Amino acid sequence: MANMPNTNNKPSGGLLDRMGSLLRGWRDKKEPPVPDKTPGSAGAGKALSDRGLLVFSHTGEVIKAEGLLRQAGLAVEVKGPPPQLRTGCDMVVVFELVSQTAVLEVLNNAGIRPENVVTAHDVLLEPVSLYQVKRLDHWLMVRAANMKITLDTRDGRIVNISGGGCPDVPWLAHCLCGMRLDEAPEPRSLGQTLCCYSLQKAYEELRRQYPCGI
Repeated sequence: MANMPNTNNKPSGGLLDRMGSLLRGWRDKKEPPVPDKTPGSAGAGKALSDRGLLVFSHTGEVIKAEGLLRQAGLAVEVKGPPPQLRTGCDMVVVFELVSQTAVLEVLNNAGIRPENVVTAHDVLLEPVSLYQVKRLDHWLMVRAANMKITLDTRDGRIVNISGGGCPDVPWLAHCLCGMRLDEAPEPRSLGQTLCCYSLQKAYEELRRQYPCGI
């Protein structure tokens, strides 16, 4: 990181100016949430009453819980909380209610205790998708939490990484911008911050929206 390149020295001009203008227009335009059709996810094809939500105080606990539960072979996903359940952490872990005992056992063994465990049926609310997907001309942008990744669909290259406030965002942009999506390393292999975690989520959604090789 000490030798982190200065991204301000990157070429600028017509393309970046045009993208900046388009992104500003996208920012103010509301888009419907992305339907979650991820195969094997806790939300795929499930009714609200079939799912439970783990609410945590800190995002770091969400990241740890998701990793542990996936390692245990449990179907979980990270989504945004319904407004009534927001605690300052803008993510919740969604799981299948039939696996609640196993979920809580895994977390208890790791010393992780959620602040609250509720069913979507109890709160009559749908957790919110983390993703926003926007297409304009040949550009495809995916946002997850506070991070955005933009692809030029003409050649499959990543043309922009933005958002967040973590010190490694310029490093992530340096490593990924200009690379083809099918060649780019996963963001989680490049950093450990919350921004890197959010960018990994955006990257995974981008791979679903733009399958490599198609």
